Amino acid sequence: MEKVLNPDKSTWETLLKRPTQTVADIEKIVNEIFSEVKTKGDSAVLKYTQLFDGITPDTILVSGEEINQAVKSVSSELKEAIDLAKANITTFHAAQKTEQVSVETTNGVTCWQEKRPIQKVGLYIPGGSAPLFSTILMLAVPATIAGCKEIMLCTPPDKNGEINPAILYTAKLCGIAKIYKIGGIQAIAAMTFGTETVPSVYKIFGPGNQYVTVAKQLATKYNVAIDMPAGPSELLVYADDTANPAFVASDLLSQAEHGPDSQVILVSTSEKMIAETEKEVVKQLEQLPRKEIATQAIENSKLILINSEKEALEMINEYAPEHFIVISENEDYFVTNIQNAGSVFIGNYTPESAGDYASGTNHTLPTNGYAKQYSGVNLDSFLRSMTFQKITETGIKNIGSAIEIMAEAEGLQAHKNAVSLRLKSLK
Repeated sequence: MEKVLNPDKSTWETLLKRPTQTVADIEKIVNEIFSEVKTKGDSAVLKYTQLFDGITPDTILVSGEEINQAVKSVSSELKEAIDLAKANITTFHAAQKTEQVSVETTNGVTCWQEKRPIQKVGLYIPGGSAPLFSTILMLAVPATIAGCKEIMLCTPPDKNGEINPAILYTAKLCGIAKIYKIGGIQAIAAMTFGTETVPSVYKIFGPGNQYVTVAKQLATKYNVAIDMPAGPSELLVYADDTANPAFVASDLLSQAEHGPDSQVILVSTSEKMIAETEKEVVKQLEQLPRKEIATQAIENSKLILINSEKEALEMINEYAPEHFIVISENEDYFVTNIQNAGSVFIGNYTPESAGDYASGTNHTLPTNGYAKQYSGVNLDSFLRSMTFQKITETGIKNIGSAIEIMAEAEGLQAHKNAVSLRLKSLK
């Protein structure tokens, strides 16, 4: 990891740059695949599945027999762990339900807001080197609580044309019947346009690599919404001398092992903490099965010594991390004043892994600085707020004159007439 001591603010933008390609680098191939899937449907999907995943599945849709076999092959220990995680995620997301908001703004004018589920949603589940079955829980659980009528799932097949059993078990547990063996750009394109086999959806959810992220952004040009631009994973840890360096290193490596384009950062006011954490990273890295991947991510990562907690917080808010861990004697200062982060983890015994799996919060979060503008996935992500109003004769009398004056000032005579005719009918 690159060590940076007391960097000047003028260097922060360069220092905190993510190791990602620009949209321009990726957009050309995404556009080509989108165009082909739109016109050729399943045949284009199969072509790119062969090209990128090295396999042409016999069928795109996962069969009931495949799902049943997967359920049998998952260990009871893993099933129990998934069940526990699902229960906690359900508890946290169910608590996010809100009641109808209704108010009489003026005598005779009643306005209210209700939330309605998005009818058709598509879930993208990465399944390459790490089959992220936990992401199914994070997306399907709130989608079900919200009441989405159609929930479908796309995930890439392995070299044998199969889906990891844990993914299929978790999908079945969450009540998802439509599971498709498609990954990458072609999966996003299929959910955007629909094919002979894959239905189109209204909103696409789920993380992915840089290509999936750009594909999701392109999907928005075709009247499909997305949860957020969620790309390669990232973590920033603030730790002072109250932190355990071994814990800090383990958290950094837990995100580094996601992929070579992941990024992890330690910010500290303590030279001792940085030095001890660096030693632990080297030590723990050697023991990881995904050492090669984590090593590449570590090369993109930073150890930053900063002058003060105030300056550290300013840097963290500027970076806007997907995951933010704070271990500090003065943790309340950071918790109170953090403005830009996807999810915050507090204290020595709150690893980021807890949020990834089983604490209950959602792990589908904004990356690449988008935490400044986007929330992570939550129950409201699967709902639309609709407003209603009912105006009585008394109500239109009370606000009619104001509407007429405002409409006339904007030069919109028909707007004024719509009120004037009603007011005249009541004289």
